[in-house]
Amino acid sequence: MITPRSWSDARKVWDHHLMHHTARPCSVIVGLGSHDLGVAEASAGFYLRGLAPVLVFTGSTSPTTRDRMPRGEAVHYRERAVELGVPESAVLVEPRARNTGENIRFSKALLEEAGVNAESVLLVSKPYEERRAYATARRLWPAVDIVSASSPMTFEEYAASVGDDRMVIDMLVGALQRLLVYPAQGFMIEQPVPEEVAAAYERLVGAGFTRRLIR
Repeated sequence: MITPRSWSDARKVWDHHLMHHTARPCSVIVGLGSHDLGVAEASAGFYLRGLAPVLVFTGSTSPTTRDRMPRGEAVHYRERAVELGVPESAVLVEPRARNTGENIRFSKALLEEAGVNAESVLLVSKPYEERRAYATARRLWPAVDIVSASSPMTFEEYAASVGDDRMVIDMLVGALQRLLVYPAQGFMIEQPVPEEVAAAYERLVGAGFTRRLIR
């Protein structure tokens, strides 16, 4: 059972992961592959609002997505976007990336190969990956202006949509750990973590929400 304290701590970590950027017109939309088709739906929504003329979906498969997205995350994302009204001609697919860094690097290379001049990127991820995606893109694609966005929802709404509260909190904790350790490894720029958020993270680790931590 998840205690009220752990739930409160998880909400605090969730809030830190959100960048609170306002979606605005950009050169291109890049949707980062994952288990969550909501990323494809949000990306399609931004495209249909006219926020960019090109949409890139990037992602291979992972142990989490292999069964539900056997053709690859980016391919399933494209299929969902087309179902929602995005023309196939507007979508580029990057099917090899297996982590956030590769998502960024391979999308950049794909756009260059396609002759798309990307001066700004509307980067779409799961809500709790907004800050990680932003920090990674700023390190690996520093020449472009990055707007980090996701489906607008509360922590409670997201947890309900996944249907596994413990897994969601594990993912929040894992994402924050990466914000703490990856800058020193050159994977992303440093993002300050407020003391109260760091304390909430430590309490969640102590409570056993450790399945998504890197060892």
